[in-house]
Parts: sequence; C-alpha cells; structure tokens
Amino acid sequence: MNFLIDGLQYANWSEKIFRQMRAGGVDAVHVTIAYHETFRETVLNIEQWNRWFETYPDLIFHGRTAADVRVARETGRTAIFFGSQNPSCIEDDIGLVEVMHTLGLRFMQLTYNNQSLLASGCYEDEDTGLTRMGRAVMAEMNRVGLVVDMSHSGERSTFEAIAHSTRPIAITHANPASWHPALRNKSDALLRALGESGGFLGLSAYPHHLKDGSACTLQSWCDMAAFAVELVGPTGVGIGTDLCQDQPDSIVEWMRVGRWTKTIDYGEGSADAPGFPPMPDWFRDNRDLAAIRDGLRAAGLDQTTADGVMGNNWLTFFEQSFGADTAQSEEARRAAE
Repeated sequence: MNFLIDGLQYANWSEKIFRQMRAGGVDAVHVTIAYHETFRETVLNIEQWNRWFETYPDLIFHGRTAADVRVARETGRTAIFFGSQNPSCIEDDIGLVEVMHTLGLRFMQLTYNNQSLLASGCYEDEDTGLTRMGRAVMAEMNRVGLVVDMSHSGERSTFEAIAHSTRPIAITHANPASWHPALRNKSDALLRALGESGGFLGLSAYPHHLKDGSACTLQSWCDMAAFAVELVGPTGVGIGTDLCQDQPDSIVEWMRVGRWTKTIDYGEGSADAPGFPPMPDWFRDNRDLAAIRDGLRAAGLDQTTADGVMGNNWLTFFEQSFGADTAQSEEARRAAE
C-alpha cells in the first residue's frame, strides 16, 4: 500500500482545505500549531483543532500514532499530526515536553530562525550549538517520542543535534543548499550526516527555498529530490511542502517577528515583497500532491523509491519515532525498584 503524506503545512485551515485533502487522497499531514505561542496559547490552538475534529469527523481526525495513518486510509480521512516550529510552547519548563506530547504534539523544532533556549537559529550571526537546556530537552524528547525537528536551526546546532540525539532527528521542510542557497536550506555534508544517522529530510515546495522561486518547475524540483535521495538515502527522504495556503500576509509578520522585535523582519522575503510568494503552479493545494509521483519517476527514481518519497518513508519514520523509548523507560523502572 502506498501512502501520501505531507510532512509540514501551515494553512489557514477551513472546510475547503480539509475537502481538498480528501480530494487529493492525502493520508496524513503534519500541521504547525505553534510558532511563538506560549504553552497556554498553544493549548488554545489545540482547542480550535478539537473543534474542527468534532465538526468534520468525516474528513479529518487527530493522529497520534503511525497506525492512525492506516486508519486514515481505511476510513477515507486525513490524519492530522501536531508540530511546533519553536520550543516556545514548553517555555522554560522541561516538564512541559511530556505534557505537550500527551496533548498530541509529535514534532518540535529546537529553534525557529532565532536563538532559543535550546539552540541557534539559521538567521543568527553565530551558531553556538546546543545549549545545556537543549541537550536536556532533547533527551526528554527522545524519551517520550517527540521528534526533534531542526528545519530552521543553524548548521552547527543541527550537526550537534544529530550527534547528541539517541533517536533519528528530522528536518521536516528544507532543501539542499547546493541546489538553491537559502539560509534554511542544508549543506550536502549535513544531509549526508543526517542520512548516516537514520534521520529524515522533508523537501519543501515553499518558493523562497526553490531554485527560480515561484517559477520553479516540477521537473527541477523532482531532479532536486533525486539529488537529495543520493545525499540522505532512499528511505530518508519525503515531502514537507511548507504550504501556507490562504494565509493573509499579516501571518508572515507573526511568523518572522513574533514578539522579539518592534521592526519588520523580512526574513527570507525581500523588502519589496514581504508577504507570501505565489506557490509554483504545479503545487497550489493538496489536490496537486499526488501528481509529484510522476515527476519523481521522470527524474529517474525507481517506483519503490518514488513511493517512499511520496509517503511510505514518512510512515516508517512515524513508526520508529512516535512511541516512548521503551529502553529508557525500562531503565527508569529498574532504577526506581
């Protein structure tokens, strides 16, 4: 069975988009529920998702385990997996890692673009690597089954996360920097290390991360995907589109500015166009996702590898990542006896 999974979206969610997911046959999506939100603000976002789950039970449901992806396929729905693009949701309290996992969080970035309490973001002038709290929080994330996501982190911080984590980490939405230089895209050396560690790369379709931006062709993107497979390995690559469908431009200000500055931070955009760039014409919404498969085959990937990139690889990663670390749990039980 071949699955269709998107490893990152931040849409302006609505019944229209949920129906587009179903029209596109999308089995699972990792959705951002927090950028700069505090714990309580993140809980409010979860409350909103609970209302959507209640209102549209025939379209979507809250995914918590990899098995839920199979349930989604069997019942004709889309499983929604929660993630945070910043550790702000745990504030400065390591105990909130397990609480957030209990509430359904399955991915958490150690940084957004800036320095956090845990690591350095990709926009900082100096990447000082993991902090003391970062190492402690990562160990706790490993224990409970909360995926370490380094999509917006700096190079040194990401290398250290790969080395320090006892579970494979993910970069859920980025591309090779050698294909297109962007601060958030990752070096070939880093992507090779990610693959050697069993980690995972979700490839982005967000125009600022693409060669030729909004004019990037499907074939160019798929050729890039084939190159990423060479770097990371055939089972360690998937899709993480970073689709921000129907979001107003004001949301870009929240994503890039949050509460940390009084001025506008244009981030990956230009000062002339601070809003969302148009998506490439081959990926406007979830109904276009499945068509990427043919482009991957045209780029030279065999059927098994193409099916892996489309979703089967993500499913395997979910199976390995979302449960508690039984070895650590057993060790803790013995220590308590």
